[in-house]
Amino acid sequence: MTTSDRLDTTSDRHDAASDTPNAAPVDIVSADGKVVRKATFAGAIGSFVEWYDYGVYGLLVTYLAINIMGEAEAGGLFLTNIGFLISFVARPFGSVICGYLGDRLGRKGLLATLLVLISAATAAIGLIPSSGVIGVAAPALLVLLRVLQGFSAGGEVAGAMSFVGEYAPDTRRNYMMSFIAVGSFVALMFGSALSALLITTLGDDAMTSWAWRVPFLLAVPLGYVGFYIRRRLEETPHFEALREQNTVARNPLREALTSPRHLKAIALTIFLPALNGPGYYLLFVYMPTYLRSSLGEHNFSMLRSLTVTAFSLVAISLCIPLMARLSDRIGRKPVLTGSAVAMAAVSYPMFRLITTGEFGLACIGTIVLAIAFSGHAAVVHTALAEMFPTTVRYSAYSIGFSISTIIFGGSAPLVMTELIESTGSALVPAFASIITAVITLIAIAFLRETKGRPLTAR
Repeated sequence: MTTSDRLDTTSDRHDAASDTPNAAPVDIVSADGKVVRKATFAGAIGSFVEWYDYGVYGLLVTYLAINIMGEAEAGGLFLTNIGFLISFVARPFGSVICGYLGDRLGRKGLLATLLVLISAATAAIGLIPSSGVIGVAAPALLVLLRVLQGFSAGGEVAGAMSFVGEYAPDTRRNYMMSFIAVGSFVALMFGSALSALLITTLGDDAMTSWAWRVPFLLAVPLGYVGFYIRRRLEETPHFEALREQNTVARNPLREALTSPRHLKAIALTIFLPALNGPGYYLLFVYMPTYLRSSLGEHNFSMLRSLTVTAFSLVAISLCIPLMARLSDRIGRKPVLTGSAVAMAAVSYPMFRLITTGEFGLACIGTIVLAIAFSGHAAVVHTALAEMFPTTVRYSAYSIGFSISTIIFGGSAPLVMTELIESTGSALVPAFASIITAVITLIAIAFLRETKGRPLTAR
């Protein structure tokens, strides 16, 4: 680290959450470029592990339904999607506890521990005996492990974003933070590729019998790598400055939940990411199941479904850094607005292409949707992190975003499955995307531009 570059983080007149505007300045010792790159990589690898674990669950939901629930039809998928939802219900508990600990004790150690928890829970899913062996204990264990995954993920997202954001330079913060988002999509791509490879080489019968467990068990070495990398980093400069000057919040939860300005920011944190539900969970996690269950296995085998998803994952992984660079140049609000408008405009025609049942048209549809969504995926978490001061960033950000994922994300597969079945229309996801894009656009109107501004301390 260098000691010459000091930033007065309380000089910004636009501190959206400070209740002590006359507090003494908090000096930040900036990290050098090498340390920033290491921090960015640590955040990305953690995101990779977390979303690989979550993504594998969504990608292999059909095999889980057969083995854990006893059937692959609507009843089994319904119960398995409940397992998907329950992990998101557990998120606020993780966000409250981890957010409090992260704002009180620091980011680094907690984030390393969370990786171990989520990886262990994922590997344990791969070890659950089938319902034919242990009966109802199989789905009970699945729900329990999904709760543990949700608890861990509730503290991971905001923590990882805060960690990298507090290391990154002001003028390139979005670009550096965007690699956490890239890590999540690359993780889904890796999970899709691994699943496709196993299906191709071993066949569907072997996947149904035992090979579905392999991707879950791979979480063990992936989690170890992420833990090792995170443990070797130092605490973020912003949090270290608070600690050195003895200005760490005594009770960050109380501070976040009793300040009117923080509460307004938390409300915005709930609604601004509304587009994440259809954008992330439907387009990438739920898509293989959607293609098979809604359009028929005669049109989309599991392998073809995973291939369609893989094309869209490549597209969004390439576009996210470009959108983040654009945001660092022209601002958060223009990129978020453009992405929401694009999603509202293309969702219906692209889902019309997807529902034709033609492989090539489905690839075009998902790729266009991925490109439209990339601006939101690249920018939204940076905008959320920049709303809060360092004293409560982890807590307030975690709480708002966890509630958002319950409303707009975790329920998405379950709600889509039920609505498609009850209405008979495979275009339900398109309308969900349009509605949430409008909600995000409304939230953007209340968002203050934060491009290039230093993170506030208190």
